[in-house]
Amino acid sequence: MLLSGQYMSVMSMRAVVFEEPGELMDVTEVEEPTPDPDGVVVETEACGVCRSDWHAWRGDWSWIGVSPTPGLVFGHEPVGRVAEVGEDITDLEVGDRVTVPFNLSDGTCRFCKQGKANICESVVPLGFVPFQPGAFAEKFPVRNAEHNVVKLPDGVDPVDVAGLGCRFATAFHGLSHRVDLEPGDWIAVHGCGGVGLSAVHIADAMGANVVAVDLDDDKLSKAAELGADATVNVTEVETVPGEVKANTPNGRGVDVSVDALGIAETCRNSVNSLARGGQNLQIGLTTSEEEGEVSLPVDAMVMGEQEFVGSFGMPPHEYEEIFSMMANGKIDPGRIVSETISLEEVPETIASMGDYETVGIPVCDSF
Repeated sequence: MLLSGQYMSVMSMRAVVFEEPGELMDVTEVEEPTPDPDGVVVETEACGVCRSDWHAWRGDWSWIGVSPTPGLVFGHEPVGRVAEVGEDITDLEVGDRVTVPFNLSDGTCRFCKQGKANICESVVPLGFVPFQPGAFAEKFPVRNAEHNVVKLPDGVDPVDVAGLGCRFATAFHGLSHRVDLEPGDWIAVHGCGGVGLSAVHIADAMGANVVAVDLDDDKLSKAAELGADATVNVTEVETVPGEVKANTPNGRGVDVSVDALGIAETCRNSVNSLARGGQNLQIGLTTSEEEGEVSLPVDAMVMGEQEFVGSFGMPPHEYEEIFSMMANGKIDPGRIVSETISLEEVPETIASMGDYETVGIPVCDSF
């Protein structure tokens, strides 16, 4: 029994903590999370370092409601083992190896009930708001766990699937469920960062012909390794859409074009690369230069009956599709992983993403 003046000790853990936009983050001691009655706490084994972390760190996205506050723990592409379960949890046990989508849902709104939990009316982004800390830490909490937590198949390497929480999953959901990509179709991927390379790999696995577009030869070489049939270096061509179309039958353009970066130039290049009846898949979110607004060739889109489609994460039930394709050797998310780093290296890695030199997905696997 505690006597007057005595206090229970608070358990602490190491985490990467945000203070101010653009200020290099530190690894410090923070209080360990405890599970809500319907939640769990996960011990982190690996977490991808995403360009979205860089965007939030530098102060982008206030126009969509993302405004990190001092003390926030980033990290939204995690894999780990369940360490604690809430009192209402029945389907998860301590020791289960799991992942979670970055856009946590409540499981009760009309979109969740339609199988579209990724656009839940009460979506909570992991690692972007103070009441839902992320996974650049030894442990992280998950709300509505039996709705959001995804158990991993036996034998899966945590590093290989650390990108499933955001980049790989978003590309997979977009190509598999948001556009009408079929074997033999032509697709262009504009921007070959982590999500772009994921899109190249997935599109190739789906039997599409892929044109990869970037300004970095190393990224284009990686895209070719992952299945791109043609590559376009934007610094070496007169117009990107013209060069993309030149790689398609009769120069007609692509059936699907992916903007995997989100700046105005890549968005317009992506749309202008389309064939008549084509679909633009927008995965990249904009920067402070655009603040969410990009002008598009609306008349040409109308006359060509082209579509502009968004992809935002992936609902939990679609993870099984990825696991099935992994088991059959059709896709391998681990091929996108570029390097593994320690928790101490996360702040510098995030800050360096402004140089756009990262090839693939860096993963933190040492906590």
